[in-house]
Amino acid sequence: TYGVVDQGAIMQPVRKPSDARVEWGGLELTTSSTALQGLTDAVLYLVRYPFECHEQLSSRVMAIASLRDVLSAFKAEGLPPERELVASVEADLKVLAERQHWSGGWDWWRRNHEPDPFVSIYVTHALVQARAKGFTVDSAMMTRALGYLQRVEAYFRPYHSKEVRQALTAYALYVRNKAGDPDPERARVLIRSAGGLSKLSLDAIGWLWPVLTSRAGFEPELQEIRRLVANRVVETAGAAHFASSFDDGAYLFLASARRTDAILLEALMGDQPDSTLIPRLVTGLLAHRERGRWNSTQENAFVLVALDRYFSTYEKATPDYVARAWLGEGLVAEHTYRGRSTDYQHVEVPMEYLARQPQPSPLVLAKEGTGRLYYRLGLQYAPQNLVLPPADHGFVVTRRYEPVEDPADVRRTADGVWHVKAGATVRVRLNMVARARRYHVALVDPMPAGFESLNPALATTEELPQEEQPRPFL
Repeated sequence: TYGVVDQGAIMQPVRKPSDARVEWGGLELTTSSTALQGLTDAVLYLVRYPFECHEQLSSRVMAIASLRDVLSAFKAEGLPPERELVASVEADLKVLAERQHWSGGWDWWRRNHEPDPFVSIYVTHALVQARAKGFTVDSAMMTRALGYLQRVEAYFRPYHSKEVRQALTAYALYVRNKAGDPDPERARVLIRSAGGLSKLSLDAIGWLWPVLTSRAGFEPELQEIRRLVANRVVETAGAAHFASSFDDGAYLFLASARRTDAILLEALMGDQPDSTLIPRLVTGLLAHRERGRWNSTQENAFVLVALDRYFSTYEKATPDYVARAWLGEGLVAEHTYRGRSTDYQHVEVPMEYLARQPQPSPLVLAKEGTGRLYYRLGLQYAPQNLVLPPADHGFVVTRRYEPVEDPADVRRTADGVWHVKAGATVRVRLNMVARARRYHVALVDPMPAGFESLNPALATTEELPQEEQPRPFL
């Protein structure tokens, strides 16, 4: 289980599994003072991106502007000096001003070309974000850009589907709202013309959400948004994401699952800042990085914008506290967190010690001082009987041993024991089903004693029989 402590203490009952061996395993406690581990690579990806269309320039502006406070707080290694990053943003803003179309929008690359609605909204989003972070943004450029967003529907292309048009309108309303030009009535018209919120994409819902938040007279729409979003969340013990799907049209404005998670995370923090789902969404986003970053300029930019809001909302206070943990009446862990750090502390309580405590025994985790404490509690144990019944903890894995040459070579008796003829060739068939998005998964199938793997890449291996037709996935 995972959680956070802002003030005081939490109590978690802990019980030794009845069939656990006391000489192995135990209780694991991991604590840290931040959820924002290692964002440097995500920023570097955008800083060093080799192409510079307007979308990519804007992604870089958004990333540097958004993470300016976070990166300076943690003194991130590997990044250029702050003055170089600031100069980069200023140079990009100058290029965007020079390439703005007379209508107020932007094409992907050129100035004297009909602007693209998505690119125009996205560039304006970057301008608003930069201005909010203290960068100087040309006021005439901003005025023209916001004027374009006010009439964005006039610039939709014939090939834009109804769903794309709805999402672009919602995105324009979101950016206008961030710029101090809210239009909740237009948001209500969009919802009604779509046939209700359930007809809109999750991206569109996420963009409309902050437009309606804290607005008098829009509580019915907000209640429906909260219900729809709650029904689409997929949670595990420590992480969460939203179940999303996209049609071909959504890819016209670079939609992706991680971007959707980031959009909804930012909106959720604005509407329900005390939601326990928020740190789990952050964990889910951080877990989906590859090589320290996300898969596209869009994903990196939107995630970093959301994480900037998370930092300024929940980790604004510099950590300066002592964390302690008691199991029963005994102190089992103590650590002082002082200053910004991405370090974590890990303590293991032996199963033998846990077995001597009353069952169940209260684990109390307390914090004294300022800052937020993140924790993970886990229990590892070995059962007395190693012949275990099947269990489903988020994955369903099945395995079959199949004869290749003679059906009599492999059989399974009623007690579940496999019998294999010596010297027979056996095919091992594995099926795995994951009901939710998972990260960093390795499926390992131990080889039974007496088996020998056959590698068809080796010249000494006989030719392996091929299936005539792939079996259907069940």
